[in-house]
Amino acid sequence: MSEVSIGSRVALRLALLALLGAAAPAAAAGVRVTGRVAGETGAPVAGAMVTVSYGVPIRSATVFTSDAGRFELPPLPSPGPYTVRVRRIGWRDVRRTDVSPATGRTELPLELVMQRETDPAALAAQLPANRWFGLALARMEDPAQREELVRQCTYCHQQGNPATRLEREDWQWEKVLSLMGRMGGMLSSEVRAQVPALFRAAYDPAHAVPALTARMHEPDFAPPPAPEVRRALLEEWELGERSSMQHDLTVHPDGHIYSVDMTQDKLFRLDPSRPGVAMEAFDVPRGDMPLGGVFASGGQPLPSNSNAHHGPHSIQVAPDGALWITLALGNELARFDPETAGWTIHPLEDGFYPHTLRFDARGRIWYTVAASNHLGMLDPATGEMRSVRLPARTYGQAAALRLLPALLWLDRHVDLRGMAGEGGGGFNLPVPYGIDVAPDGGVWFSQLNEHRIGRLDPDTFSYEMIDTPFSAPRRLRFDSQGKLWIPGFSSGLIARFDPATRGFETFELPIEPRGSETPYALHVDRKTDEVWICGTNSDSLIRFQPASERFTVYPLPTRVSYTREIDFDAQGRVWTSNSNAPTWQIEGGYPRVIRLDPRGGDGS
Repeated sequence: MSEVSIGSRVALRLALLALLGAAAPAAAAGVRVTGRVAGETGAPVAGAMVTVSYGVPIRSATVFTSDAGRFELPPLPSPGPYTVRVRRIGWRDVRRTDVSPATGRTELPLELVMQRETDPAALAAQLPANRWFGLALARMEDPAQREELVRQCTYCHQQGNPATRLEREDWQWEKVLSLMGRMGGMLSSEVRAQVPALFRAAYDPAHAVPALTARMHEPDFAPPPAPEVRRALLEEWELGERSSMQHDLTVHPDGHIYSVDMTQDKLFRLDPSRPGVAMEAFDVPRGDMPLGGVFASGGQPLPSNSNAHHGPHSIQVAPDGALWITLALGNELARFDPETAGWTIHPLEDGFYPHTLRFDARGRIWYTVAASNHLGMLDPATGEMRSVRLPARTYGQAAALRLLPALLWLDRHVDLRGMAGEGGGGFNLPVPYGIDVAPDGGVWFSQLNEHRIGRLDPDTFSYEMIDTPFSAPRRLRFDSQGKLWIPGFSSGLIARFDPATRGFETFELPIEPRGSETPYALHVDRKTDEVWICGTNSDSLIRFQPASERFTVYPLPTRVSYTREIDFDAQGRVWTSNSNAPTWQIEGGYPRVIRLDPRGGDGS
């Protein structure tokens, strides 16, 4: 089928959907939850987050209180009962359950009273993970070791959240570090030796609480968010199980949200426009793939509650409306047809662990292959699949990558966990990570551990490598002007790169303490060229407006929100997913997808 006919079919489908939506009867007005939040003296509490949750699985909506303490949520499709929670750092949480409007009413007015938090330990516990992690970073004098700690100890989850602050003995730390090594988080022997004493000292409440709350009585200790932040509406949908990990999501042109559950081999489809919670789940066909996929071994590193045979990881919408997914553990690419719910699986010809994928203007799929240092291309129209091995930094890395197939074969017969986990040593490999296609068709990618980016010529497959003046470039994106935006995962900044001049500009993220934020990914809204950044370690989303070089930080309502990817819908709303691993560390214990509308929910 030609690209023209494919595009016409998608356009026709969208037009029919819009027509059906316009012709459908108007939905019920819903329940309006309004009210005021005040302190014990009656003075308003500005900037408090008011969250109303309902349904099974849980859906929630969050707005911020105005200067007058007032709030108003958009009409809720459920009649209740609701759970209402009010939160602001420096105040004790307010929680009310089984709240419903009076019989026959569609208004639910609430008067909510908060108390100041006077207990320093309880106040410190309200702070996001990065504030605690900053205490550990401050104890490391060597900048290179500090960068390594940030990059490797926040690979899959936040560092500094309540679960990671637990007191552990040395033997328990060895167990944690061994598992971390088997999952790819490799620390050098020098840093590994410091970790037990470092975290014990940094997170010891006797020292941490006074350090974190020394200014708790000063007015600017935890000020309310900026007025423009308080206009925002935040919505969350629980998706999956306690053993799920919603790794990446994408917004389909028809309005559906698709999210991949990496540990349960599922694809979720959410319709946010329907009343209540409307979602479907589709299993990735297992076939004869063993648990752990091509990485299956006697020393299986997967969590005990994982059911990952294929490990769906990255997801994008193709020009014909199909969904394409990298199956990282199965070493495959998958196509899902939304109309038939049918799957087509394409095994990789070269490399291991397909990671992130993007489409070019010709409909070809470009993807990074993280474990073996490859870049790959699949042309769905012809079935052609090609790959290129990227350069390693050292001869040792190059040799290890060449031996990877043999090591995987051996690991299926002999437990090799000690090589990665027990001994330490911190042997890092180059990891091709983020990828995007420039307006001129060039394929740009990042090499995470080697602190460099590169360009691949899509016709000749020749490449060039460029060192970055910051550490750990991760998931990168182009803007409408052809500039490349890059998050520095372990350097707490974003960068703008000009492919024409090869020049970098860097912008430090305004998260305190500086260097404690770990921006996993960013995306650019090409309608406005605003850059949206994952505040992965600080429970936030961050907007950057390049014209004014201005940051705006939007706090997220759920504690322990580890975000990995961002997308936009047709209304300019921002979507992401909370995929902390393990999931049980997330407040409430379930993964969520999140929608932020910067213009909705004004409570003034």
